[in-house]
Amino acid sequence: MESICPIDSQFSREISALLEPPSAHQQQEYFDNLIRTRQYRGLKVKHNGELGKGVYADSDFGEGELVLKDQMLVGAQHSSNKIDCLVCSYCFRFIGSIELQIGRRLHLQGLGVSTSNGCGRETFSHNSLDHCQADSSEDVDNCYMEEHDELKECTSSGSKVKVPLPEGVAESLMNGESSLPYSEKFPLPSTIACSGGCGEAYYCSKLCAESDWESSHSLLCTGEKSESISREALSKFIQHANETNDIFLLATKVICFTVLRYKKLKTAHLREQEKFTSSIVLKNYDLPLLLEAWKPISMGYKKRWWDCIALPDDVDSCDEAAFRAQLKELAFTSLKLLKEAIFCKGCEPCILSIFSLEIYGDLVVASPVEDYFLYIDDLPYPEKKKAEEITRPFLDALGDDYSIPCQGTAFFPLQSCMNHSCCPNAEAFKREEDRDGQATIIALRPISKQEEVTISYIDEDLPFDERQALLADYGFRCKCPKCSAEEP
Repeated sequence: MESICPIDSQFSREISALLEPPSAHQQQEYFDNLIRTRQYRGLKVKHNGELGKGVYADSDFGEGELVLKDQMLVGAQHSSNKIDCLVCSYCFRFIGSIELQIGRRLHLQGLGVSTSNGCGRETFSHNSLDHCQADSSEDVDNCYMEEHDELKECTSSGSKVKVPLPEGVAESLMNGESSLPYSEKFPLPSTIACSGGCGEAYYCSKLCAESDWESSHSLLCTGEKSESISREALSKFIQHANETNDIFLLATKVICFTVLRYKKLKTAHLREQEKFTSSIVLKNYDLPLLLEAWKPISMGYKKRWWDCIALPDDVDSCDEAAFRAQLKELAFTSLKLLKEAIFCKGCEPCILSIFSLEIYGDLVVASPVEDYFLYIDDLPYPEKKKAEEITRPFLDALGDDYSIPCQGTAFFPLQSCMNHSCCPNAEAFKREEDRDGQATIIALRPISKQEEVTISYIDEDLPFDERQALLADYGFRCKCPKCSAEEP
Protein backbone atom coordinates (compact mmCIF):
# COMPACT_ATOMS: atom_id res chain seq x y z
CA MET A 1 0.00 0.00 0.00
CA GLU A 2 1.39 3.40 -0.96
CA SER A 3 2.29 5.57 1.99
CA ILE A 4 1.06 9.12 2.26
CA CYS A 5 3.25 11.85 3.67
CA PRO A 6 1.39 13.72 6.45
CA ILE A 7 2.62 17.05 5.09
CA ASP A 8 1.23 16.14 1.67
CA SER A 9 -2.25 15.38 3.00
CA GLN A 10 -2.40 18.27 5.45
CA PHE A 11 -1.31 20.98 3.02
CA SER A 12 -2.60 19.67 -0.29
CA ARG A 13 -3.97 23.07 -1.39
CA GLU A 14 -0.75 24.91 -0.60
CA ILE A 15 1.43 22.25 -2.19
CA SER A 16 -0.69 22.32 -5.34
CA ALA A 17 -0.16 26.09 -5.51
CA LEU A 18 3.59 25.71 -5.06
CA LEU A 19 3.83 23.00 -7.71
CA GLU A 20 1.71 24.87 -10.22
CA PRO A 21 4.10 25.68 -13.10
CA PRO A 22 4.59 29.44 -13.52
CA SER A 23 2.83 30.96 -16.52
CA ALA A 24 4.84 31.97 -19.56
CA HIS A 25 4.35 35.61 -18.58
CA GLN A 26 5.59 35.00 -15.01
CA GLN A 27 8.66 33.18 -16.27
CA GLN A 28 9.41 35.87 -18.84
CA GLU A 29 9.13 38.59 -16.21
CA TYR A 30 11.35 36.67 -13.77
CA PHE A 31 14.12 35.90 -16.24
CA ASP A 32 14.11 39.40 -17.72
CA ASN A 33 14.65 40.74 -14.22
CA LEU A 34 17.32 38.11 -13.46
CA ILE A 35 19.28 38.97 -16.60
CA ARG A 36 18.99 42.67 -15.84
CA THR A 37 20.01 42.50 -12.17
CA ARG A 38 22.88 40.09 -12.77
CA GLN A 39 23.97 42.09 -15.81
CA TYR A 40 24.12 39.14 -18.18
CA ARG A 41 24.92 40.77 -21.51
CA GLY A 42 23.62 39.59 -24.86
CA LEU A 43 21.14 36.95 -23.65
CA LYS A 44 17.38 36.62 -23.40
CA VAL A 45 15.07 33.85 -22.22
CA LYS A 46 12.20 33.26 -24.61
CA HIS A 47 9.43 30.71 -24.94
CA ASN A 48 9.18 28.19 -27.71
CA GLY A 49 5.78 26.55 -28.01
CA GLU A 50 7.26 23.06 -28.45
CA LEU A 51 10.31 23.11 -26.20
CA GLY A 52 9.18 25.53 -23.52
CA LYS A 53 11.69 28.17 -22.52
CA GLY A 54 15.15 28.53 -24.02
CA VAL A 55 18.10 30.92 -23.95
CA TYR A 56 18.65 33.06 -27.05
CA ALA A 57 21.47 35.34 -28.13
CA ASP A 58 20.54 39.01 -27.98
CA SER A 59 23.83 39.92 -29.66
CA ASP A 60 26.46 38.13 -31.73
CA PHE A 61 29.03 35.86 -30.03
CA GLY A 62 32.30 34.78 -31.64
CA GLU A 63 33.80 31.30 -31.43
CA GLY A 64 35.42 30.76 -28.03
CA GLU A 65 33.73 33.83 -26.55
CA LEU A 66 32.22 33.76 -23.08
CA VAL A 67 28.45 33.50 -23.38
CA LEU A 68 27.51 33.21 -19.72
CA LYS A 69 28.86 32.90 -16.20
CA ASP A 70 25.82 31.77 -14.25
CA GLN A 71 25.92 32.16 -10.50
CA MET A 72 24.31 29.24 -8.73
CA LEU A 73 21.23 29.79 -6.63
CA VAL A 74 22.26 26.97 -4.29
CA GLY A 75 24.94 24.31 -4.48
CA ALA A 76 26.44 21.51 -2.41
CA GLN A 77 29.70 19.61 -2.61
CA HIS A 78 29.27 15.84 -2.71
CA SER A 79 29.85 14.46 0.77
CA SER A 80 32.47 11.98 -0.39
CA ASN A 81 34.32 14.70 -2.35
CA LYS A 82 34.94 16.62 0.88
CA ILE A 83 37.67 14.12 1.63
CA ASP A 84 39.65 15.14 -1.44
CA CYS A 85 38.95 18.87 -1.70
CA LEU A 86 38.78 21.62 0.90
CA VAL A 87 36.73 24.38 -0.71
CA CYS A 88 34.66 27.41 0.24
CA SER A 89 31.22 26.17 1.28
CA TYR A 90 29.55 29.02 -0.60
CA CYS A 91 31.45 29.69 -3.85
CA PHE A 92 33.43 26.38 -3.92
CA ARG A 93 36.78 28.02 -4.54
CA PHE A 94 39.74 25.98 -3.23
CA ILE A 95 41.07 27.42 0.02
CA GLY A 96 44.06 27.11 2.34
CA SER A 97 47.27 26.32 0.50
CA ILE A 98 48.74 23.73 -1.85
CA GLU A 99 50.44 22.19 1.17
CA LEU A 100 47.17 21.97 3.08
CA GLN A 101 45.28 20.47 0.12
CA ILE A 102 47.92 17.76 -0.44
CA GLY A 103 48.75 17.12 3.21
CA ARG A 104 45.10 16.89 4.23
CA ARG A 105 44.32 14.32 1.52
CA LEU A 106 47.33 12.21 2.38
CA HIS A 107 46.50 12.43 6.08
CA LEU A 108 42.96 11.18 5.43
CA GLN A 109 44.33 8.56 3.04
CA GLY A 110 46.65 7.36 5.79
CA LEU A 111 43.69 7.03 8.14
CA GLY A 112 42.03 4.71 5.64
CA VAL A 113 39.34 7.18 4.55
CA SER A 114 38.13 6.33 1.05
CA THR A 115 38.57 8.68 -1.90
CA SER A 116 35.79 10.44 -3.79
CA ASN A 117 35.33 7.32 -5.88
CA GLY A 118 33.86 5.76 -2.77
CA CYS A 119 33.98 2.28 -4.27
CA GLY A 120 30.88 3.16 -6.22
CA ARG A 121 29.08 4.42 -3.18
CA GLU A 122 27.71 7.87 -2.49
CA THR A 123 27.85 7.66 1.29
CA PHE A 124 30.12 9.57 3.63
CA SER A 125 29.64 10.52 7.22
CA HIS A 126 31.57 13.61 8.25
CA ASN A 127 31.67 14.27 11.95
CA SER A 128 31.67 17.81 13.28
CA LEU A 129 35.16 19.27 13.56
CA ASP A 130 34.41 21.05 16.81
CA HIS A 131 38.07 21.32 17.71
CA CYS A 132 38.70 23.57 14.69
CA GLN A 133 37.34 27.09 14.95
CA ALA A 134 39.69 28.88 12.60
CA ASP A 135 40.24 32.07 10.64
CA SER A 136 43.29 30.77 8.80
CA SER A 137 44.46 27.59 7.13
CA GLU A 138 46.89 26.88 9.96
CA ASP A 139 43.98 26.24 12.35
CA VAL A 140 42.25 23.93 9.91
CA ASP A 141 45.32 21.83 9.28
CA ASN A 142 44.57 19.22 11.91
CA CYS A 143 40.90 18.96 10.98
CA TYR A 144 39.70 15.79 9.35
CA MET A 145 36.52 13.87 8.77
CA GLU A 146 35.95 10.29 9.80
CA GLU A 147 33.94 7.79 7.86
CA HIS A 148 31.95 4.65 8.60
CA ASP A 149 34.16 1.67 9.41
CA GLU A 150 32.98 -0.26 6.38
CA LEU A 151 34.27 2.43 4.04
CA LYS A 152 37.79 1.89 5.33
CA GLU A 153 37.94 -1.36 3.40
CA CYS A 154 37.49 0.43 0.08
CA THR A 155 40.52 1.07 -2.09
CA SER A 156 41.23 3.71 -4.68
CA SER A 157 40.19 2.98 -8.24
CA GLY A 158 43.37 4.57 -9.59
CA SER A 159 45.51 2.16 -11.55
CA LYS A 160 48.78 3.55 -10.21
CA VAL A 161 49.96 1.95 -6.97
CA LYS A 162 50.19 4.56 -4.22
CA VAL A 163 53.48 4.73 -2.35
CA PRO A 164 52.95 5.56 1.34
CA LEU A 165 54.93 8.41 2.88
CA PRO A 166 56.94 8.01 6.07
CA GLU A 167 54.94 8.60 9.23
CA GLY A 168 54.38 12.25 10.07
CA VAL A 169 55.34 13.67 6.66
CA ALA A 170 51.77 14.38 5.51
CA GLU A 171 50.90 15.91 8.88
CA SER A 172 53.99 18.13 8.73
CA LEU A 173 52.90 19.39 5.31
CA MET A 174 49.32 19.89 6.44
CA ASN A 175 50.34 21.74 9.61
CA GLY A 176 52.55 24.19 7.74
CA GLU A 177 55.74 22.82 9.26
CA SER A 178 57.13 22.06 5.79
CA SER A 179 56.56 23.63 2.39
CA LEU A 180 56.72 22.62 -1.26
CA PRO A 181 58.86 24.35 -3.88
CA TYR A 182 57.06 26.92 -6.05
CA SER A 183 53.81 26.55 -4.11
CA GLU A 184 53.76 30.35 -3.78
CA LYS A 185 52.94 30.42 -7.51
CA PHE A 186 49.50 29.00 -6.61
CA PRO A 187 48.18 31.14 -3.75
CA LEU A 188 44.81 30.20 -2.28
CA PRO A 189 42.50 32.25 -0.03
CA SER A 190 42.92 31.68 3.69
CA THR A 191 40.28 29.55 5.37
CA ILE A 192 37.58 31.23 7.46
CA ALA A 193 35.56 28.99 9.77
CA CYS A 194 31.79 29.11 10.13
CA SER A 195 30.84 31.70 12.74
CA GLY A 196 28.18 29.33 14.07
CA GLY A 197 30.85 26.99 15.40
CA CYS A 198 29.99 23.84 13.44
CA GLY A 199 33.57 23.22 12.35
CA GLU A 200 32.26 21.74 9.10
CA ALA A 201 31.84 24.77 6.83
CA TYR A 202 34.79 26.89 5.75
CA TYR A 203 34.97 29.89 3.46
CA CYS A 204 37.32 31.90 1.30
CA SER A 205 36.13 35.26 2.67
CA LYS A 206 33.91 36.83 5.30
CA LEU A 207 31.55 37.87 2.50
CA CYS A 208 31.02 34.23 1.47
CA ALA A 209 30.62 33.21 5.12
CA GLU A 210 27.97 35.87 5.71
CA SER A 211 26.18 35.16 2.43
CA ASP A 212 25.97 31.43 3.16
CA TRP A 213 24.72 32.10 6.69
CA GLU A 214 21.97 34.40 5.43
CA SER A 215 20.91 32.16 2.54
CA SER A 216 20.78 28.75 4.23
CA HIS A 217 23.57 27.79 6.63
CA SER A 218 22.07 29.52 9.69
CA LEU A 219 19.47 26.73 9.71
CA LEU A 220 21.88 23.95 8.71
CA CYS A 221 24.75 24.77 11.06
CA THR A 222 25.27 22.17 13.80
CA GLY A 223 27.26 24.59 15.95
CA GLU A 224 26.22 26.42 19.11
CA LYS A 225 24.97 29.50 17.25
CA SER A 226 22.76 27.50 14.90
CA GLU A 227 19.22 28.78 14.36
CA SER A 228 17.96 25.22 13.93
CA ILE A 229 15.33 24.35 16.53
CA SER A 230 17.03 20.99 17.17
CA ARG A 231 20.69 20.38 16.45
CA GLU A 232 20.22 16.74 17.42
CA ALA A 233 17.50 16.30 14.80
CA LEU A 234 19.64 18.16 12.27
CA SER A 235 22.56 15.82 12.89
CA LYS A 236 20.26 12.83 12.39
CA PHE A 237 19.01 14.31 9.12
CA ILE A 238 22.58 14.88 7.86
CA GLN A 239 23.56 11.34 8.82
CA HIS A 240 20.52 9.95 6.98
CA ALA A 241 21.37 11.97 3.85
CA ASN A 242 24.98 10.83 3.88
CA GLU A 243 23.91 7.20 4.28
CA THR A 244 21.30 7.32 1.51
CA ASN A 245 21.59 10.11 -1.08
CA ASP A 246 23.35 13.42 -0.59
CA ILE A 247 20.92 15.10 -3.02
CA PHE A 248 18.82 15.53 0.15
CA LEU A 249 21.48 17.94 1.45
CA LEU A 250 21.14 20.13 -1.63
CA ALA A 251 17.35 19.94 -1.49
CA THR A 252 17.54 21.04 2.12
CA LYS A 253 19.64 24.05 1.17
CA VAL A 254 16.87 25.03 -1.23
CA ILE A 255 14.27 24.60 1.53
CA CYS A 256 16.32 26.73 3.93
CA PHE A 257 16.81 29.32 1.21
CA THR A 258 13.02 29.50 0.79
CA VAL A 259 12.28 29.49 4.54
CA LEU A 260 14.68 32.35 5.23
CA ARG A 261 13.31 34.35 2.28
CA TYR A 262 9.80 33.74 3.60
CA LYS A 263 10.77 34.99 7.08
CA LYS A 264 12.27 38.18 5.62
CA LEU A 265 9.21 38.81 3.48
CA LYS A 266 6.91 38.17 6.45
CA THR A 267 8.86 40.57 8.67
CA ALA A 268 8.76 43.26 6.00
CA HIS A 269 5.04 42.71 5.47
CA LEU A 270 4.34 43.02 9.22
CA ARG A 271 6.27 46.27 9.38
CA GLU A 272 4.30 47.60 6.45
CA GLN A 273 0.99 46.63 8.07
CA GLU A 274 1.98 48.35 11.32
CA LYS A 275 1.94 51.65 9.47
CA PHE A 276 -1.80 51.35 8.79
CA THR A 277 -3.30 49.26 11.59
CA SER A 278 -2.54 48.15 15.11
CA SER A 279 -4.38 44.88 14.60
CA ILE A 280 -2.26 42.58 12.46
CA VAL A 281 -3.83 39.57 10.82
CA LEU A 282 -1.32 37.79 8.57
CA LYS A 283 -2.93 34.39 8.04
CA ASN A 284 -4.40 35.25 4.65
CA TYR A 285 -1.00 36.44 3.46
CA ASP A 286 1.04 33.37 4.44
CA LEU A 287 0.58 31.55 1.12
CA PRO A 288 1.23 34.57 -1.14
CA LEU A 289 4.41 35.33 0.83
CA LEU A 290 5.50 31.70 0.60
CA LEU A 291 4.84 31.68 -3.15
CA GLU A 292 6.97 34.81 -3.52
CA ALA A 293 9.79 33.25 -1.48
CA TRP A 294 9.49 30.09 -3.58
CA LYS A 295 9.48 31.92 -6.92
CA PRO A 296 13.20 31.45 -7.85
CA ILE A 297 12.83 27.72 -7.24
CA SER A 298 9.49 27.40 -9.02
CA MET A 299 11.18 28.42 -12.28
CA GLY A 300 12.93 25.05 -12.30
CA TYR A 301 9.76 23.00 -11.86
CA LYS A 302 9.80 19.54 -13.42
CA LYS A 303 8.53 16.47 -11.59
CA ARG A 304 8.87 15.11 -8.11
CA TRP A 305 12.26 13.55 -7.45
CA TRP A 306 11.04 9.98 -7.03
CA ASP A 307 9.08 10.16 -10.27
CA CYS A 308 11.73 11.67 -12.55
CA ILE A 309 14.96 9.97 -11.47
CA ALA A 310 16.28 7.63 -14.15
CA LEU A 311 15.73 3.90 -13.62
CA PRO A 312 19.12 2.27 -12.86
CA ASP A 313 20.38 -0.39 -15.28
CA ASP A 314 20.21 -3.07 -12.59
CA VAL A 315 16.50 -2.45 -11.89
CA ASP A 316 14.09 -4.33 -14.15
CA SER A 317 11.23 -2.34 -15.64
CA CYS A 318 8.71 -4.62 -13.92
CA ASP A 319 10.20 -3.51 -10.57
CA GLU A 320 10.00 0.20 -11.35
CA ALA A 321 6.97 0.87 -9.16
CA ALA A 322 8.63 -0.73 -6.15
CA PHE A 323 11.88 1.14 -6.87
CA ARG A 324 10.11 4.51 -6.95
CA ALA A 325 8.15 3.64 -3.82
CA GLN A 326 11.43 3.02 -2.00
CA LEU A 327 12.74 6.40 -3.15
CA LYS A 328 9.56 8.03 -1.90
CA GLU A 329 9.97 6.36 1.49
CA LEU A 330 13.56 7.67 1.67
CA ALA A 331 12.35 11.16 0.86
CA PHE A 332 9.59 11.02 3.48
CA THR A 333 12.02 9.81 6.15
CA SER A 334 14.35 12.64 5.23
CA LEU A 335 11.50 15.16 5.35
CA LYS A 336 10.41 13.98 8.80
CA LEU A 337 13.90 14.44 10.19
CA LEU A 338 14.26 17.80 8.49
CA LYS A 339 10.94 19.13 9.78
CA GLU A 340 12.02 18.32 13.35
CA ALA A 341 15.22 20.30 12.78
CA ILE A 342 14.10 23.46 10.96
CA PHE A 343 10.33 23.65 11.41
CA CYS A 344 8.93 27.05 10.42
CA LYS A 345 5.18 27.65 10.81
CA GLY A 346 3.78 28.57 7.42
CA CYS A 347 6.58 26.90 5.44
CA GLU A 348 5.58 23.25 5.81
CA PRO A 349 4.32 22.95 2.18
CA CYS A 350 7.66 23.94 0.67
CA ILE A 351 9.42 21.19 2.63
CA LEU A 352 7.63 18.56 0.55
CA SER A 353 7.45 20.56 -2.66
CA ILE A 354 11.22 20.82 -2.92
CA PHE A 355 11.38 17.25 -4.20
CA SER A 356 9.68 18.42 -7.39
CA LEU A 357 12.98 19.57 -8.88
CA GLU A 358 14.93 17.99 -11.70
CA ILE A 359 16.98 21.04 -12.63
CA TYR A 360 20.13 20.42 -10.63
CA GLY A 361 23.34 20.53 -12.67
CA ASP A 362 26.89 19.33 -12.14
CA LEU A 363 29.22 21.49 -10.09
CA VAL A 364 32.89 21.09 -11.02
CA VAL A 365 35.90 23.22 -10.01
CA ALA A 366 39.38 22.21 -11.19
CA SER A 367 41.96 21.42 -8.52
CA PRO A 368 44.98 23.72 -8.13
CA VAL A 369 46.92 20.61 -7.05
CA GLU A 370 46.85 19.41 -10.66
CA ASP A 371 48.08 22.78 -11.88
CA TYR A 372 50.86 22.68 -9.33
CA PHE A 373 52.24 19.31 -10.39
CA LEU A 374 51.93 20.25 -14.08
CA TYR A 375 53.94 23.39 -13.33
CA ILE A 376 56.67 21.31 -11.69
CA ASP A 377 56.69 18.95 -14.68
CA ASP A 378 57.16 21.88 -17.09
CA LEU A 379 60.14 23.41 -15.26
CA PRO A 380 63.51 23.49 -17.09
CA TYR A 381 65.79 20.59 -16.25
CA PRO A 382 67.92 21.83 -13.34
CA GLU A 383 64.98 23.34 -11.45
CA LYS A 384 62.72 20.40 -12.27
CA LYS A 385 65.13 17.80 -10.95
CA LYS A 386 65.66 19.70 -7.71
CA ALA A 387 61.94 20.30 -7.21
CA GLU A 388 60.94 16.71 -7.98
CA GLU A 389 63.29 15.42 -5.31
CA ILE A 390 60.79 16.96 -2.91
CA THR A 391 57.49 16.68 -4.79
CA ARG A 392 57.80 13.20 -6.33
CA PRO A 393 57.14 11.29 -3.08
CA PHE A 394 53.93 13.29 -2.58
CA LEU A 395 52.78 12.67 -6.15
CA ASP A 396 53.50 8.95 -5.80
CA ALA A 397 51.59 8.86 -2.53
CA LEU A 398 48.54 10.52 -4.12
CA GLY A 399 48.52 8.14 -7.08
CA ASP A 400 46.58 8.56 -10.32
CA ASP A 401 43.74 10.49 -8.72
CA TYR A 402 45.94 13.36 -7.53
CA SER A 403 43.96 15.86 -9.62
CA ILE A 404 40.42 15.19 -8.38
CA PRO A 405 38.35 18.38 -8.78
CA CYS A 406 35.71 19.73 -6.44
CA GLN A 407 32.50 17.96 -7.43
CA GLY A 408 28.94 18.57 -6.41
CA THR A 409 25.47 19.51 -7.57
CA ALA A 410 23.94 22.95 -7.98
CA PHE A 411 20.97 24.84 -9.35
CA PHE A 412 22.01 27.32 -12.04
CA PRO A 413 18.91 29.39 -12.88
CA LEU A 414 19.87 30.46 -16.41
CA GLN A 415 21.91 27.46 -17.54
CA SER A 416 18.97 25.26 -16.53
CA CYS A 417 16.93 27.03 -19.25
CA MET A 418 19.34 26.00 -22.02
CA ASN A 419 17.97 23.33 -24.32
CA HIS A 420 19.86 20.33 -25.65
CA SER A 421 21.22 19.75 -29.12
CA CYS A 422 23.47 16.97 -30.41
CA CYS A 423 25.15 19.64 -32.51
CA PRO A 424 25.33 22.42 -29.88
CA ASN A 425 26.71 25.89 -30.48
CA ALA A 426 27.96 26.26 -26.89
CA GLU A 427 29.40 24.16 -24.07
CA ALA A 428 30.07 24.25 -20.36
CA PHE A 429 33.82 24.83 -20.16
CA LYS A 430 36.05 26.03 -17.34
CA ARG A 431 38.75 28.44 -18.46
CA GLU A 432 42.02 29.04 -16.61
CA GLU A 433 40.51 32.00 -14.75
CA ASP A 434 37.32 30.18 -13.73
CA ARG A 435 38.16 29.08 -10.21
CA ASP A 436 34.78 29.00 -8.49
CA GLY A 437 31.51 27.12 -8.81
CA GLN A 438 29.79 29.37 -11.35
CA ALA A 439 28.63 27.71 -14.57
CA THR A 440 30.71 28.92 -17.50
CA ILE A 441 29.28 28.67 -21.03
CA ILE A 442 31.57 29.22 -24.04
CA ALA A 443 30.57 29.53 -27.72
CA LEU A 444 31.72 26.53 -29.79
CA ARG A 445 31.17 28.47 -33.01
CA PRO A 446 29.87 31.91 -33.96
CA ILE A 447 26.37 32.49 -32.58
CA SER A 448 24.19 35.05 -34.33
CA LYS A 449 21.75 37.40 -32.67
CA GLN A 450 18.31 35.77 -32.20
CA GLU A 451 19.86 32.26 -32.46
CA GLU A 452 19.11 29.86 -29.63
CA VAL A 453 22.06 28.97 -27.40
CA THR A 454 22.18 25.19 -27.00
CA ILE A 455 24.39 22.80 -25.07
CA SER A 456 24.64 19.01 -25.07
CA TYR A 457 23.31 17.08 -22.08
CA ILE A 458 25.18 13.95 -23.19
CA ASP A 459 28.17 12.84 -25.28
CA GLU A 460 27.03 13.99 -28.71
CA ASP A 461 29.58 11.73 -30.44
CA LEU A 462 27.69 8.60 -29.45
CA PRO A 463 25.66 6.69 -32.10
CA PHE A 464 22.10 7.86 -32.73
CA ASP A 465 20.35 5.04 -30.79
CA GLU A 466 22.57 5.49 -27.73
CA ARG A 467 22.01 9.24 -27.71
CA GLN A 468 18.25 8.82 -27.89
CA ALA A 469 18.29 6.24 -25.10
CA LEU A 470 20.23 8.57 -22.81
CA LEU A 471 18.04 11.54 -23.64
CA ALA A 472 14.93 9.51 -22.83
CA ASP A 473 15.91 9.94 -19.18
CA TYR A 474 15.43 13.68 -19.70
CA GLY A 475 11.91 13.05 -20.96
CA PHE A 476 12.21 13.93 -24.64
CA ARG A 477 13.24 12.62 -28.04
CA CYS A 478 15.85 14.79 -29.71
CA LYS A 479 14.93 16.22 -33.11
CA CYS A 480 18.01 18.36 -33.66
CA PRO A 481 19.49 18.58 -37.18
CA LYS A 482 22.02 15.86 -36.39
CA CYS A 483 19.38 13.44 -35.11
CA SER A 484 17.01 14.25 -37.98
CA ALA A 485 19.77 13.43 -40.48
CA GLU A 486 20.82 10.20 -38.74
CA GLU A 487 17.40 8.80 -37.84
CA PRO A 488 16.78 5.53 -39.73
